Amino acid sequence: MIEVLKGVRVIEQGTFITGPAAGMMLADLGADVVKVEQPETGDPFRAFRGGLYSPHFQTYNRNKRSITLNPKQPGDLALFDDLIRGADVYIQNFRPGAAERLGAGEARLREINPRLIYCAISGFGASGPAAGRPAYDTVAQAASGFLGLLINPGNPRVVGPAIADALTGYYAAYGILGALYERERTGVGRKVEVSMLEAMSHFNLDAFTHYFAEGEVMGPYSRPSVSQSYVVACGDGKWVALHMSSPEKFWQGLANAIGMPGLLADERYATREARIRNQESIMALLGERFKAHARDEWCRRLQAEDVPHAPMYDTSEALEDPQARHLQIAVKGRHPVLGEFTTVRSPVSFDGQRPLTVSAPPLLGEHNDVIRRELAARALSAN
Repeated sequence: MIEVLKGVRVIEQGTFITGPAAGMMLADLGADVVKVEQPETGDPFRAFRGGLYSPHFQTYNRNKRSITLNPKQPGDLALFDDLIRGADVYIQNFRPGAAERLGAGEARLREINPRLIYCAISGFGASGPAAGRPAYDTVAQAASGFLGLLINPGNPRVVGPAIADALTGYYAAYGILGALYERERTGVGRKVEVSMLEAMSHFNLDAFTHYFAEGEVMGPYSRPSVSQSYVVACGDGKWVALHMSSPEKFWQGLANAIGMPGLLADERYATREARIRNQESIMALLGERFKAHARDEWCRRLQAEDVPHAPMYDTSEALEDPQARHLQIAVKGRHPVLGEFTTVRSPVSFDGQRPLTVSAPPLLGEHNDVIRRELAARALSAN
């Protein structure tokens, strides 16, 4: 693993997803991320069937160290301050005002360490009429206009993973990296702020651009229609996804694969505009043809014709695909107590070297002693 952020110390006082996701992104690049948690309970995302190591927690907390501190106790607050004194970055995702009540507001921490990059993640921003409202993933998706692009009007229900939570953390890491780069030139730390509403609004940029430019309010089928994207059930009950936007040769390849080489002579399917108008007809046609063979056979035919496609895998299948195995996307690590575990590695390689090593998400307070020893040694060397 090439640790491009080796030597960068991050103090993360994050809970649930947004703050921990930001910390994980930096840890995956080699930063030393120290997760500060409450004694006994820790990050609430730890809780799972009476334990403190849930799959939710494991997802966003690898490659970190954990120390338990209660900043309301003077001794622990002093240790927290020592951590800040030697840190490059501090991350929190409290509601606005909570960090100040915990003694972790920007003004106080910057007095301790003027070079600190202070990252505050919120739901709706630090000020304004909605600043104090609670925000979770679905709330942010809805408020940004994104959720409406996912909901099937005929069967309205929330679908998919916690996109807003994770993306907000990733945007926070993006801002932190920019501030770190600037500090190399100026020596001055920055306050980095990102809210879930702002992050999801930016992620929803395509829909807003269509609205600003054309007055078009996109719906859940707007982009799939224009991009000519389809999912089709095969004869064995498995599914294939197709993305047929361009160039024209892909459509001829699909026509050949389904045994209808003259398909594009039909005026309903002859041009991109005609196919967009007749999307329902195309979906019915494909649905009928794909019943004839199992998914593997369709993938063989589509690949032979160079048609953009993929099996619509479930989680148990995706990383067993030969290409995923070649890229070594699934990697293993070992925890000294819990044993071997498997996770998905960082997607970023440097100089052709994939990041194949990973350390387990820490047990609560796992690194209390070693971090305290490090702080004590630094205090001695300063004297």
